[in-house]
Amino acid sequence: MNQEAIWDFFQNEGVASFGESYGRLRFLTNKFTKKERVLNIGVGAGFFEQLAKEKGIDIYCIDPSEKAIDKLRITIGDERAIVGYSQDMKFPDCYFDGVVMSEVLEHLDSDVIERTLKEVKRILKPQGVFIGTVPFNENLSEYQVVCPCCSEKFHRWGHLQSFTFEKFGSLFSVAGLNVELKLKLFTTWKSLNWKGKLSAFVNSVFFKIGFKKSGLNIYFEATKSQIK
Repeated sequence: MNQEAIWDFFQNEGVASFGESYGRLRFLTNKFTKKERVLNIGVGAGFFEQLAKEKGIDIYCIDPSEKAIDKLRITIGDERAIVGYSQDMKFPDCYFDGVVMSEVLEHLDSDVIERTLKEVKRILKPQGVFIGTVPFNENLSEYQVVCPCCSEKFHRWGHLQSFTFEKFGSLFSVAGLNVELKLKLFTTWKSLNWKGKLSAFVNSVFFKIGFKKSGLNIYFEATKSQIK
């Protein structure tokens, strides 16, 4: 599976697929205050960068897609929108007040995740925070498709990982990060018609009474461990 080809398509030609991410990204943006220096890893449609700039956050971003980054350079500046990879970032040590990865880690293999978390720890300030989301306990086979040209089977969005609380939390422990995990249901109400809003309301009720349905996210908030 050519992971970068999938990312490049959705971030440039298939941006409509990010329409339901607005509520989630606004929630994450509100975790930071004006003038804090924040890095977003994996830009999607660029919604987080737009929201962060509106709030006065000193926003940076990094992504492998040159096309996606080129568009964001117009929004946040050439020096703040960087083409690159999460496991090998060129930023100085202790540079950011916050780092964000929302719906990204599930796209990475285990080795890249381990290296990414170590890089995030390196570039975070001592009191910095690393936040983001991943799908909760996703059944990867439900979204498996087959290429009509080569017959290779792959996840339609390029997901390689399915996370439970236990599996996800252990990754941070190995990297020397203290992490708190919460189960969240994000809804972008303004993008829904009345039927969608009714369905979302019912889902929110089930979520509040403890019913774990599909479409939930693990929200994580991590800080540097005091023990190196």
